Amino acid sequence: QPESDFTKAQWKIKQAFALNADLQSRNLLNNALAGHRKTEKQVTAIDVFNTCCWNRTDLVVLPKDMNLAGDVVKNSEGQTINSQRLSTGELAFLAEDVASFSAKRFTFGPGKTSPSGSASAKDTQLSNGSILLTLNEKTGAVESMKQKQQNIELVDTEGGLGLNDYFYVAGRDPTEPQRNGPVKINVKEQGPLVASLLVESDAPGSNKLTRELRVIDGIERLDIVNIIDKKNVYKQEAVHLAFPFNVPNGVMRMDIPWAVVRPEKDQLPGACKNYFTVQRWVDVSNADYGVTWATPDAPLIEIGAITTDPRDKTVGWIKSLEPSTTLYSYVMNNYWETNYKASQEGPTAFHYSIEPHDNFDSGRAARFGTEISQPLIVVPVDKKTPVPGAVINVEPACIMVTAFKPSSDGKAWIVRLFNAGGQTEKAILNWTEPVPDTIWLSNLAEEEVSKTTGPIEMAAYDIVTLRASLPGR
Repeated sequence: QPESDFTKAQWKIKQAFALNADLQSRNLLNNALAGHRKTEKQVTAIDVFNTCCWNRTDLVVLPKDMNLAGDVVKNSEGQTINSQRLSTGELAFLAEDVASFSAKRFTFGPGKTSPSGSASAKDTQLSNGSILLTLNEKTGAVESMKQKQQNIELVDTEGGLGLNDYFYVAGRDPTEPQRNGPVKINVKEQGPLVASLLVESDAPGSNKLTRELRVIDGIERLDIVNIIDKKNVYKQEAVHLAFPFNVPNGVMRMDIPWAVVRPEKDQLPGACKNYFTVQRWVDVSNADYGVTWATPDAPLIEIGAITTDPRDKTVGWIKSLEPSTTLYSYVMNNYWETNYKASQEGPTAFHYSIEPHDNFDSGRAARFGTEISQPLIVVPVDKKTPVPGAVINVEPACIMVTAFKPSSDGKAWIVRLFNAGGQTEKAILNWTEPVPDTIWLSNLAEEEVSKTTGPIEMAAYDIVTLRASLPGR
């Protein structure tokens, strides 16, 4: 009874958990930036914050309605940098080498953008100098993707699939899923800094399917934004997006909290293999090359085929999973009838990013997944406001800071380290002023357990919590 008052009231309660979490996170951010943010109408400068523990270079996109002093963007050294007005009216520029846990300032002045770069879009092709891809004219999926340096085809089209292929299952039987209707492919952004293709079509179960594929000059990745405008369907259904990767003898690895898992090999007997929950990324690699696929919005995947519903007789519970380099993003379903919503109506966005690489590096994959889920933060500022400097730098690159906060008593920093690499490493913390008096191994209660000096040895996927006592407190 999805339209009953009781059901709607239950949904309001469940929905509130997500809405309140969103509100709290935004309030935390606003409070942290309260003394830094400029309130004047015209924006002459912004600070771009990097919340990761490594230096980053990435695209910044400013809203159309931000009242900028001009389209000429300069960095902190006063050099004019590459920028581009997008078809949406937004202003895009590349923020280069923003230091860990700090900000970099960019200013705006009168004049127009004069973008440069190698990103281009034409007909069904998209390129940025390092990645070249081609869309299928009938399906709108990616039928070819190559890393130019290696010239290796990364899309497996043998089964008639392509990257970001839409599939709709009406009912529970996944053997004959429906595909989207005829597509219209247009150039949305011509480049040369940002280039993108827009794919529009009808799609079963939806009012409209919109897929934008984007590349950025100087960034070796493909970004995808899918908007599925879902119909209100109460009959059983599911939506899946295919990502068939051509990586011969490739091994699939999934990011889960505090670990990396290989399907089948790292699972206990009886574990679920019909679908998997990933945190930020999936990697498919052989001994020479591979791809990392980041999914900030849709955590469920299937491996090799559409296998989600164990109650369907054609699938059942999977007891043994064959290796595969194809995954499906399992974005919607209404199979779980108890205590779940009976439909998913309206437009919903699903983002993905794909990064080709050489041999597999667990730390690099973790950084990529984190960057996609933690974009750079833009804050309008006054030019006279001091730029926040870096507080801490952590080495080597596979050691990630997953928490960095003042202690509850205000006398120390709490730093939680995670070794995202696949082997033992020694973590080195480089502090700027003020340097902590003492570093303690700590626990979840933020207690001083034992003093530590020098590098901290961490096993693969190890977690260490530190309490860094502040001078004079």
